Amino acid sequence: MNRLYTDLLIKVIANTIYGSASQVIDPSKMGETTPFNREDRLLGRDWPAVAHSMAGIKRLTNVRDLVQRVIDENVPGDLIETGVWRGGCCILMRGVLAANEVKNRKIYVADSFDGLPPPDAGNFPADSGDRLHEYRQLAIDQAQVESNFAAYDLLDDQVVFVKGLFGDTLPERVAGPLALIRLDGDMYESTMDSLEALYPRLSPGGFAIIDDLAHPPCRQAVDDYRACNAIEAEVHEIDWTGGWWQKPVTGN
Repeated sequence: MNRLYTDLLIKVIANTIYGSASQVIDPSKMGETTPFNREDRLLGRDWPAVAHSMAGIKRLTNVRDLVQRVIDENVPGDLIETGVWRGGCCILMRGVLAANEVKNRKIYVADSFDGLPPPDAGNFPADSGDRLHEYRQLAIDQAQVESNFAAYDLLDDQVVFVKGLFGDTLPERVAGPLALIRLDGDMYESTMDSLEALYPRLSPGGFAIIDDLAHPPCRQAVDDYRACNAIEAEVHEIDWTGGWWQKPVTGN
């Protein structure tokens, strides 16, 4: 793999090259920005006005490194992110496949493409009071994400869009096997729906990445799912909120 290419791809996806401003994180202040802060962009603590990912350099580097391990370790299956915003992490996944001339794996790009749903507190009490559905800054339609892929010359038949709520789409439209799953649904319901649909299809030796462990509903869903399924694999810290683990070759 040409590491120089993927290093540059990460910088462009996060837009540390030109240092784009950050959106004000307030649902009532659409379009308002604050100046670029390099440390925030490194750690994925801002919502960039222009960049194609808000994951930050550290979490993007983690994506690159684990996709490369999937290839190097011959872990069977495709790759998926659930909750893609502007598509940056999936663009990076496709770029790593391209750099390795891998043509037999797909990238599933799963999202409502209309922001987050209101909380279903009756069925998922952990989501009670969640306001993320009010942030229309998070609602990026599929056409825009496709355009973002095309800007990198990475939109092709190895990229599969899965539109809709995860509980409705993932069980039927993502068959597996999967080599890497990256979950960025923020909420308990979204995270649990993704884990229940995808983790059983994750190949032994595959990787599970969780973007939002600092968000209590997401953390609770991960903890509940791991406890219920006796998953004891160590969760490795990426930065202040991201984490990942490798599915054991035997067991969970």
